[in-house]
Amino acid sequence: MVIRHVHPVKPSSAQGLVAEVYAQVKRDFGRIAEPFMLHSPLPNLLAACWMACRETELAGAVPRALKEAVAASVSNVNHCSYCVDAHSIMLDAAGERKTANAIRGNRYDEISDSNLKLIVQWAKATSTPKAPALFSPPFTRQEAPEIIGTAVFYHYMNRMATVLLGESPLPSSNWLLKGAMERAASRMFQEAVNAPKKRGDSLQLLPKAVLPADLQWAKPSPEIAWAFSAFAKAVEEAGEQALPLEVRAFVQEQLNEWTGKTSELSLAWSEEEIGKLGTDMQASARLALFTALAPSKVDDAVVKEFQLHSPEENRLLGALAWASFAAARKTGTWMRVPPA
Repeated sequence: MVIRHVHPVKPSSAQGLVAEVYAQVKRDFGRIAEPFMLHSPLPNLLAACWMACRETELAGAVPRALKEAVAASVSNVNHCSYCVDAHSIMLDAAGERKTANAIRGNRYDEISDSNLKLIVQWAKATSTPKAPALFSPPFTRQEAPEIIGTAVFYHYMNRMATVLLGESPLPSSNWLLKGAMERAASRMFQEAVNAPKKRGDSLQLLPKAVLPADLQWAKPSPEIAWAFSAFAKAVEEAGEQALPLEVRAFVQEQLNEWTGKTSELSLAWSEEEIGKLGTDMQASARLALFTALAPSKVDDAVVKEFQLHSPEENRLLGALAWASFAAARKTGTWMRVPPA
């Protein structure tokens, strides 16, 4: 698998914090996968990303299959084929091959397990504010941080993967070979998926920070609150280095009016709005706005234009992370935590 536009740290040459994160990823996730590796040029961002993923999706009391169903369903809604394949494989490894195939094929009526069906319906609704399913979440207040956290994390990761990764983690997209490759990958991850994981093991990587107001859904879980406070801080620091304040304010203003659809971006409208900014900020604004609202529109031309003004590789990664997390945080404000 090729990671586009950034040069990750290879596991064989990792040192310090990057090496520490890679060791945890290999142990708990099963392999040092590209969605984590692409964050490695910014070690704090890598550590924070892993913390948010591990403490929600991998650890905790909610069955892994339920959370993999959330990850796969959110990825399907966001049209991130890489993540749909990856988490269908993980869902299969967790013992839910039929559910994985149903989600991958948009055949949701074939899900026979009532709990899985409810959680999938909820996950599909997370990109639609005021969707009825969000007002009656199929989980408890104590389960909410794990499930909402998994959904928010994949609204973030889908955007990063769409811009920086290919169509699938599998070595070939040939449909004649895909089924066999998926089953082989599922067997490869089976041990790691089903191994017990202690809550909070990743929290040693970064200190706890202030949990922002729009991430308060994490509060019922001290471990997830810590992980997402560190994630928010690392992303904000990366964004401050990568994007001017005016650009971040511009994107945030557009997100305030956003209704959740990843395709909700008229090129004519966006160019008119971007044109109101100074010429030195337009490339940054275009990259950040497209990443947040329509990541499939971030093509090589958009990236190269950004790099002409900001050639440092870490600034591209920081800009993408900030825009992706800004959109993901917005989706989190639509999700309800059940009352105590």
